[in-house]
Amino acid sequence: MYNWEEADLFNWLKEFVYFDLVKSKNQMSRWDCYSPKFKHRIELKCRRKHYDSLLLEKSKYDAMIFESGKHSDRPIYINSTPEGIYSFDLLDIEPEWIFKTLRATTHFGNNKSIEKKVALLDLDSGIELKL
Repeated sequence: MYNWEEADLFNWLKEFVYFDLVKSKNQMSRWDCYSPKFKHRIELKCRRKHYDSLLLEKSKYDAMIFESGKHSDRPIYINSTPEGIYSFDLLDIEPEWIFKTLRATTHFGNNKSIEKKVALLDLDSGIELKL
């Protein structure tokens, strides 16, 4: 149902949720887009499989919290899965951090595994965005 790439998720959000949504100017930025009207600094993730909890890396969380704090923004983490679209306001949750062995990156062909500090965000701690 929602087996999207990040561009698909961005376009859907721009059409139905954030009409003023703009992409990050820097492709290597720690967030993907921004809503000036709502002051939401947004990280997007698209999962090919549905999970009852969604992974968030501590380094990504820290960068979002820091940058949002500098600009009085809300750090928002939005995930699509084949079963839905879920939004998390990172100021409204208290992640429990664990270490997990994962691929170093999901892009650029790097298959090396490293240990990362992550949180598993329960879907109940966010809101489901509806079509």
